[in-house]
Amino acid sequence: MSSSNTNAVSSPFQLFERAEWKSLNGHFSYHLTQDDVENLHALNEPLNIKEIEEIYFPLAHLINIFLERAKDAHAVVNGFLNKHTQRLPFVIGIAGSVAAGKSTTARVLQKVLSMLPGKPHVDLVTTDGFLYPNKILNERSMLNRKGFPESYDTKLLLSFLAAMKSGVEEFEVPVYSHLAYDILEDQKQRIVRPDILIVEGINVLQVNSSKGNNVFVSDYFDYSIYVDADEKDIMDWYISRFESLRATSFQNPDSYFHRYAGMDEKESLAMASNIWNEINKPNLHENILPTRYRADLILEKGSHHFVKRIHVRKT
Repeated sequence: MSSSNTNAVSSPFQLFERAEWKSLNGHFSYHLTQDDVENLHALNEPLNIKEIEEIYFPLAHLINIFLERAKDAHAVVNGFLNKHTQRLPFVIGIAGSVAAGKSTTARVLQKVLSMLPGKPHVDLVTTDGFLYPNKILNERSMLNRKGFPESYDTKLLLSFLAAMKSGVEEFEVPVYSHLAYDILEDQKQRIVRPDILIVEGINVLQVNSSKGNNVFVSDYFDYSIYVDADEKDIMDWYISRFESLRATSFQNPDSYFHRYAGMDEKESLAMASNIWNEINKPNLHENILPTRYRADLILEKGSHHFVKRIHVRKT
């Protein structure tokens, strides 16, 4: 389906097939090596230069339009108010299911956006760092709810974003270790006045008014992206990743999941399927998927993990 066909439908999005999207790159030119590509993709998430050129170069071009518009608005407002304030970070939110490929999307965007004219400083923060430590989750009997809205220190995440959008020069955020499956008490990530800030996590587009909140993470975003795919594909990717981790990271005695290292393939498949069905699938349906259409842009992946369609919110 072409974008012209979707224009006739009552939808806030324009749909672009991959072939049409890749033609939108325009005049930007970036140089990436195979080593760059190897450093950007996550486990079991295939990535190649073609994917970056055809999907992420046009995406960076589109985001740059909004970035330049924000710069112009800042200058005009400063002139009108007769002030000389510093420009605040342009914040991009990236959401999507566990195993959908958010991390790879975030890292690729960080790399490509940092190559825009002017070489902006781009920082990347994941909301994993704002999970409550396991000690607190255990005290609240919530360890098996990790990843659900109540397992995050949303107040701290909002404080961080408010600081960034208030012109605070520097902020330290917690660091999460997937090996330890916990927050690292002795490590912090320093964020020092970025030009662009990418915030990646399953929860970044969620709104939870049941707790009386009237400020949401997405209130601080200048642009937002949802990484989407068929649920069956996401489940398969999750199980495949679990299998790969069993053969690699889980073999490390320091891994929280080292107890799974000795499983055979059948046991591993059963365990991964159970985790998906008991935790990740309910979280997807209850808290993640409903946020999809709150995004400004949706990257729709095929079963091969490569983007096949792009949905762009109309402006």
